[in-house]
Amino acid sequence: MSPAPTGPVLVTGCSSGIGRATAQALLEAGHIVYATARRPETLRDLASAGAQVLALDVTSEESMSVAVKTIETDHGRIGALVNNAGYGEYGTIEETDLEKVRTMFETNVFGLARLTQLVLPSMREAGEGRIVNVGSMGGRFTFPVGGYYHSTKYAVEALSDALRTEVRRFGIGVSLIEPGLIRTEFAGTALSSDAAGTQGNSPYAALLALEASNTAGGYGSSLVSAHPEAVAKVIRRAIESRHPKPRYIVTPTARALIAIRTLGGSRLWDLMMRAQFDT
Repeated sequence: MSPAPTGPVLVTGCSSGIGRATAQALLEAGHIVYATARRPETLRDLASAGAQVLALDVTSEESMSVAVKTIETDHGRIGALVNNAGYGEYGTIEETDLEKVRTMFETNVFGLARLTQLVLPSMREAGEGRIVNVGSMGGRFTFPVGGYYHSTKYAVEALSDALRTEVRRFGIGVSLIEPGLIRTEFAGTALSSDAAGTQGNSPYAALLALEASNTAGGYGSSLVSAHPEAVAKVIRRAIESRHPKPRYIVTPTARALIAIRTLGGSRLWDLMMRAQFDT
């Protein structure tokens, strides 16, 4: 693997949470940072801190192409890409609106994949680069009411594993970040999903109410969740390391749950889910 790339870093989804914290951490470390969001006016503080600000919507081919071309025109290439943009559409498999699921896949999976395609040619030509995909502990196991969201993160796991081997020969490192519960706007978005609401006439009303309570409690607990800066620190490490790890798990709870699912198998996991969610 080549040394850590020296070119600019493109970070998606910087309007809040992990993306914002990552852009700030990379700026403080001396990197040239292109902070992006669908609404660039939300990035004024990052611009004041020294970031280059661009509009970028990962569901728009034109938006992604223009952003990449802008950076390559200014610097010749992109040194690292942090695919952070994403959100959760929660609800039961039966009741969730599949159009909203398709929109989530466009952001969480297809946008990530297309933006990666756009930055790779210049990285290959330079013989170095980093792709850092922000996945989730939810790419290694599944909770009820989150099946569609989890499936997007399972997809990011597969894409990252395939890509890592494909581009290693060109000096490009690929790392997957697997955060646990991080105190961002993500929880509010998940809880506001239409199908995640506790509808009185839903046959899953009790389950939905329990899941909403567990989600709010988990994200509100300082023992279980962490601040976005914890993830930003790990992303910086993945970019700067000469030998980046394939995976970085963030939070002790995420490590514990992944270990239980991996070592305990489906029977133990199902027992845990029934104990927690059967109503």
